[in-house]
Amino acid sequence: MVPVDAAPFTLEPAPGTLAEGAAKLAGDIGATGVEALLAQANRTAARKGAAAAMGAMSPRPQEWYAFDAKDQDTADWYPQGLTCGEDSGEVGVPVFAVSWYFKPETPAGERGIRVTFLSPSTLKYQHVLLVEAKPDGSYGPIDIHAGGIAWYGDLLYVADTKRGLRVFDVNRLLDLRTAQNDLGDAKRVGRHNGKFHAFGYRYVLPQIGFWRVATTGALFSFAAVDRSAGPDLLITGEYDKNGATGRAVRYELRGDGIGAPVDCFQMGAAKIQGAVSRNGTWYLSQAFDARTNGKLLVADGGKVSSRPFPIGPEDLAVQDGKLWSVTEFRNKRVVFGVSL
Repeated sequence: MVPVDAAPFTLEPAPGTLAEGAAKLAGDIGATGVEALLAQANRTAARKGAAAAMGAMSPRPQEWYAFDAKDQDTADWYPQGLTCGEDSGEVGVPVFAVSWYFKPETPAGERGIRVTFLSPSTLKYQHVLLVEAKPDGSYGPIDIHAGGIAWYGDLLYVADTKRGLRVFDVNRLLDLRTAQNDLGDAKRVGRHNGKFHAFGYRYVLPQIGFWRVATTGALFSFAAVDRSAGPDLLITGEYDKNGATGRAVRYELRGDGIGAPVDCFQMGAAKIQGAVSRNGTWYLSQAFDARTNGKLLVADGGKVSSRPFPIGPEDLAVQDGKLWSVTEFRNKRVVFGVSL
């Protein structure tokens, strides 16, 4: 981890009507929270399922949770980002949050991004469609990769590769069944003739803000929270496919948003999908293809070591003293935890 200039990652709050639109939706539909959502979550994960994700990894992770058969097999949605209740510091139950992006191109029609809230206690989970609200009270899908997410307080930060970090308030989860008796048309999104639609999803979460990069050239491929530093830090950085020039940057986190960059490092390794720092040590997830095990790179001072990792590891988070990640490939989709 070689220190470099952090200035290219300077973020500024973008003006606009996102907060206004989200507030109107919350007023029209009624907002709920993560705990209420998990209490009636409609899907069930399998503890230590989808073992193909482990590939040749030995020893295997201490714990992992596999998404259900439908989510394992779909070629439409791919998991990318991971964060957790411990990052938030506010939610009252253990929980993971996973971002997914919709892969098909036209003529399938864009369905945007979603986030999944998963309880490791009950194994129940629920998908939520992330949307961009409009001042008139309608909304539409968000067409980005969502390569990383970070949860701090009530705010969920979602990486927008070339533009910065989109912001969502988890206290504004909107349950469409509180506004109408059904979930509307599964092929439509937004408000049409007074009725709400979300491609068949029960819950939507509208964007409330946007931290935009001030200049071009910086990429936002992953995200994480470091609560060990004092002050708390937000981490993001760049996936670099062909070389080793990708950077990781840290910002001071405030209750109302993101401060100036604190520091920035060139990571010195290609294909980094996630990064988090903890007590001065850096952890980097490195992924290859759908048949090859990834690696966990650990940079402690001037020493760098490599540990075995599952196939297709992505974003990183820390919860209950473990390092967690999520894997993306079909029939190998798990949230897993290893020792720090």
